[in-house]
Amino acid sequence: PKAAAGNAHTGLFVTVTLAYGIYKQDLPAPEEKPRTVVFVDLGHSGYQVSVCAFNKGKLKILATAFDSDLGGKDFDDILANHFCEEFAKKYKLDVRSKPRALVRLYQECEKLKKLMSANSSDLPLNIECFMNDIDVSSKLNRGQFEEMCAGLLAKVEGPLRSVMEQTKLKKEDIYAVEIVGGASRIPAIKERIGKFFGKELSTTLNADEAVARGCALQCAILSPAFKVREFSITDVVPFSISLKWNSAADAGLSDCEVFPKNHAAPFSKVLTFYRSEPFTLEAYYNNAKELPCPDANIGQFLIQNVVPQATGESAKVKVKVRVNIHGVFSVSSASLVEVVKAVDGEEPMETDQIVKEDESKIQEDQEDQKLQTGDKKTEVEEMETSTEDGKQEKKNDQPPQAKKAKVKTKTVDLPIQSKVQWQLSSQELNTFLENEGKMIMQDKLEKERNDAKNNVEEYVYEMRDKLHGVLEKFVNEAERDAFSLKLEDTENWLYEEGEDQQKQVYIDKLAELKKIGQPIYSRYMEAEERPKAFEELGRRIQMYMKIVEAYKAKEEQYDHLDEMEVTQVDKQVNEAMIWMNSKLNQQNSHDLALDPVVKVGEIQAKAKVIQLLFTSGVKCYFFFVYTRLQMAYNSTACSEQGAFLCHKYDDF
Repeated sequence: PKAAAGNAHTGLFVTVTLAYGIYKQDLPAPEEKPRTVVFVDLGHSGYQVSVCAFNKGKLKILATAFDSDLGGKDFDDILANHFCEEFAKKYKLDVRSKPRALVRLYQECEKLKKLMSANSSDLPLNIECFMNDIDVSSKLNRGQFEEMCAGLLAKVEGPLRSVMEQTKLKKEDIYAVEIVGGASRIPAIKERIGKFFGKELSTTLNADEAVARGCALQCAILSPAFKVREFSITDVVPFSISLKWNSAADAGLSDCEVFPKNHAAPFSKVLTFYRSEPFTLEAYYNNAKELPCPDANIGQFLIQNVVPQATGESAKVKVKVRVNIHGVFSVSSASLVEVVKAVDGEEPMETDQIVKEDESKIQEDQEDQKLQTGDKKTEVEEMETSTEDGKQEKKNDQPPQAKKAKVKTKTVDLPIQSKVQWQLSSQELNTFLENEGKMIMQDKLEKERNDAKNNVEEYVYEMRDKLHGVLEKFVNEAERDAFSLKLEDTENWLYEEGEDQQKQVYIDKLAELKKIGQPIYSRYMEAEERPKAFEELGRRIQMYMKIVEAYKAKEEQYDHLDEMEVTQVDKQVNEAMIWMNSKLNQQNSHDLALDPVVKVGEIQAKAKVIQLLFTSGVKCYFFFVYTRLQMAYNSTACSEQGAFLCHKYDDF
């Protein structure tokens, strides 16, 4: 948490610059000189400035600066304090003694501040029934406001000057100055920023939504669920980070700055120590005065299970430190390099030259950063330099040494015990995780309860509209009035005692309503589907009657049918025709508000009975004939009539 706090301001700018650069189509090519843009964000509670270099498909933060004591709320405070003093003299009111009144005053001051950004004339401030039923009023203009805020306005140039000094850029090198944040609309602030850079300010980004849009894009880039246009992001470390440790040689403290200010991030470095026992690394911020918090400590990292070599000399320990994409510092891994005697004739796996080293010596493997590619990650290469107690040591005048014997080495991972400042203990973390699980379950139950309540409300509105619409013909007047009254009572219950009931109560209430409404809706659905069902039954009856008539006409293609089976089918088809005509006549004279004479299911069942009766008698014989004809069709002596019958059966 401590390490992450230091990167909060640069994190905001990554999102703003991302929202600016990812949609730009006119950025320089990667091999060309980058376009340098300054971003100024003056929001409600903070003031941040950053310088960013853009090329097509990538951005790099060059420097950042901020002032956490300058924001829109600070201007609101000055206005509120001014009116508190004025109302105390004018109306004898102690505004700060009434929190409600103070909140109302802050709201009016914010409105007045926005109005003064667009008007330079005197503007009124009126609040009715402010305190003790007293109406208050006052007025202020932009000139008076700027005079009151002179101290705040003087702080605007500080971060601007800081980023220019950090990057060593000239004002002519700046392509554009983008301003975002609600407070950036104050004319005096825009005037000072524009005067500092000597150019007109750019407002291509939405002042209120730029950070939110950039956050959404950054989330999409980090998420594996979204495919986003390739865009490389290189952030910076806002505060220099150092490590200190106990030096085994001098029995004192040694330190080394591992990540200087504005170092590229994410980034990793590998530090090499020579130790014969476990040791502790302490990480901290170098310049405590620059920090927004009073404590400069990041944490302590104990490298465990360190043992000397078999010869008794100090072992080589490689420690990897990293600032990740979120700006959080950590000791990510540690490994012990063991020297193993090489067997004669065996090809060594990895070779080192054994050189007597001072135990306090440290090797630092710096990793040159590569810009991230389509996989949305930043990788690094290693480059090794030697330091002693954090200082470079040159050994140019040493006599040539004898050739050293080659040895085989193996690497053993070492456990690291981390004690990060303000980090939660495992017990506290588990407690919070349990509480989170409970809250997730509560949210799930609450959602189900709300869904059940919404289902009741939705059913009430739906049925009330349909009772005087599509369902009107399917319910009599008395039944409609009773059901409408029931729906109205349920609606009133939902907004009174039914506002906060258990899930089962809503389920029971919905079932009670459906017990009345479902029969009405079923009559409507039966009326909608019944004509289609009768039409399908009639079509099948006509088809089977044609087959029977063709059989009686002695048509050749039906000679194979059995006479008794055809007679039975003829009887069933005639009975079905009589049944259908009878039910149609009865239903046509039946009141739609009553249950139907015949239901769709009965009609479909009647059609299925006729189909089964017909197919059971002729299907087996058709299959026998089809098999014989197929054999003939596949032979060279196939007749045209046989091929025709085969295709006819396929269609059937």
